[in-house]
Formats: sequence, C-alpha cells, structure tokens
Amino acid sequence: MKTLFKTLMVLIVFATISCNASTKKSEKENIIAVNTITEIAPKSTVKVALLLDTSNSMDGLIDQAKAQLWEIINELSYAKCDDQHPDLKIALYEYGNDGLETSDGFIRQVLDFSDDLDEISEKLFSLTTNGGSEYCGKVIQTSLNDLQWGNNKKDLKLIFIAGNEPFTQGKLSYKDATTNANEKDVIVNTIFCGNYENGISGKWQHGAQLTGGDYMTIDHNKAIVHIKTPYDEIIIQLNNKLNKTYVRYGKQGYAKYKNQTMQDSNAVEIAEEVIVKRTVSKSTRAYKNTTWDLVDAEKEEDFEYGNLDKKTLPAELQNKSTKEIEAYVKMKSKEREAIQKEIQEVNKKRTVYIAQKKKESKSETETLDSAMIKAIKKQAENKNYTWE
Repeated sequence: MKTLFKTLMVLIVFATISCNASTKKSEKENIIAVNTITEIAPKSTVKVALLLDTSNSMDGLIDQAKAQLWEIINELSYAKCDDQHPDLKIALYEYGNDGLETSDGFIRQVLDFSDDLDEISEKLFSLTTNGGSEYCGKVIQTSLNDLQWGNNKKDLKLIFIAGNEPFTQGKLSYKDATTNANEKDVIVNTIFCGNYENGISGKWQHGAQLTGGDYMTIDHNKAIVHIKTPYDEIIIQLNNKLNKTYVRYGKQGYAKYKNQTMQDSNAVEIAEEVIVKRTVSKSTRAYKNTTWDLVDAEKEEDFEYGNLDKKTLPAELQNKSTKEIEAYVKMKSKEREAIQKEIQEVNKKRTVYIAQKKKESKSETETLDSAMIKAIKKQAENKNYTWE
C-alpha cells in the first residue's frame, strides 16, 4: 500500500512539474509567436505601375502625366491602412514607340518601383513620342514579370495602362495577361484616350473588368486648366526656404541635390501651379530622400554619423566635428518641419479655394489625375484603406 501511495505521489509531482513546464513553454512560445508576427508583418505599400503609350499621337497624355503627377502623389499621401500611412512606390513603362526594341515588343521599363519622387519626375520628363505598335497584353505581362509585387495582402497593387489603340493588338492576349494579374492580386485599370464607346469596342473596358479594375476615358489632348489661387506665391516662396534645409551626403548626394532643383524647374516650365503642387508633395511624408539628404537619413534606425564620408558633404561642413554636423542637421530638421507645416496650412486654404472655383465652373471633363485618383480610392476601400 505504501509503495502504491509513493508511486501515486511521484506521478502527481511529475505531472505537476510537466504541466508547469508545458505552461511556461506554451507562454514562451506564444510570446515568441506574437513577436514573430509583429516582426514579419510588413507595412502596407501602394504600388502603382504606370504604362504609357508613347506612340506619335500621345504627346497630350505624356504632358498630362508630367503636369498631374504631383496631384496624384498628394492624394496618396493622405491614405491610411491600419492607422499607418502606407509607403508609395511607382514604376513607369512606355510602350508603342518605334524607337524601342522590336524584340521587346516596343516596350521599355523606364523605372522600376521607386519611392524617389524626383527620379520619377525626371523619367517622365525624359519621355518622347514616336509612331509604333501598341501591344497592351504584352506590356501588362512584362510589368507583372519584371516588378517585385510581393505577397503582402494589405498592399494595394495597381496597374494603370493608358493608350488609344485597340486593346487586342499583339500576340499575347490581354486575357492571358489579366489572368496572371489576378494571380498576383494586381488590379488592372484601363484609360482609353478617346471616345467612351470606341474604348469599349476596342476591349479596354473588358480588360479592366477581368481584374475588377476601372475603365476610364480621358481627352488626352485637352489643355490642362490650372486654377490659380491667391496662395500660390506664398507656397512658392516656402519652397525656396524648404530647399535650403537639405543637407547632401554620399557619392550621389550632389547629383541628387541638383536633380531636386531640376525637377522644380521642370514643374515651373509647365505652369506655376505645377510647382505649387510639387511643393505640397515635398511637404508630405511621401517625399523622402534618405539616400542623399542627412535630415531624412538620420531618422533611419541604421544611420550612424560615424560612417559619413565628410568629403561628400557641403564645403561648409567638411571640416566640422561629428557633434557639430549632428547639431547642424538637427537645426535644419526643425526648420524643415516648421516650413512643411506652414505649407500644409496654406495648402488647406488653397484647396478650399480650388474646390469652390471648380464648383462654379462645373467642369466635368476627366483628366489623367482625376481618373486615377477616383480608381485608387475606390479600390483602396476594399483593402480597408481610408483617407484623412
């Protein structure tokens, strides 16, 4: 009997120890699992591939893209997903241009997915038009193959293809291309440059429907009407102040710094109102230059002042100590935050003014930016994106 009692006691103690150990192990595993989930859950990204027809008749489309890029970016900067602002990446392709390689189907990747807004602007301004064959299925498939679309379910992955020839041209069917887009959770939106019914008969509408995208038509030859406001000059002056807060560094620092100025000039060349829109973009979180600007770079977790090559800094900083450089960057950071805040406040008044003018004019003609913004907002709702 004593032997049986001792055996039972040993078993109970062992079971208790095992249970406690199992509970602790389970708790530990849960903590690890939670941490793992937290670590691997990537931030959402809005990925937009813009496929532009650059054949002879498309000068107006390219002009609209140049002029309205900043309006699209400004709208995207207000997007939120899970109480976070998603990142933005834009890729650019041209197709239908005789100057491109025949073997590539008259298609060229102008820019891979990039968050460098100055580079995106630069590439848009580099586009020229020439006669050619427009293979919509081929360019869609090429962008699906080339670009890193990723597997994050919260990413908003969009293709916008614009052109004015039948959607059916080329050996690769648009139906096959859109089937592949569905597999990658990419929505194809089509923008026909011309008559609504012609776009339908040319299968542009069907191409969009196959992925749940939107079919839109625009008058690509319509002259863009920019609404001048009493706030434009204030924002332009603030842009000049904002540019003085950038502190270049690294091998590409000087070239990137100069390109910022060049893209300001490109915007001014189109219209004064375009540099205003660009300046607003430069005041948002979407405009980041961590690869060449110390004010943005020092906010990154892996940034270290000790790794700086002082020879790549502006002349006035090259002989400064690390502490002096750090203090200078912090000063510029505070200046920038104040200027960006002021731009945003002035832009609110500008936005109200423009809305009123549009209401008075009752203009309903769709342009590239308005077509894209409507489609993006509509499709973003399906992934629980909201707008501030």
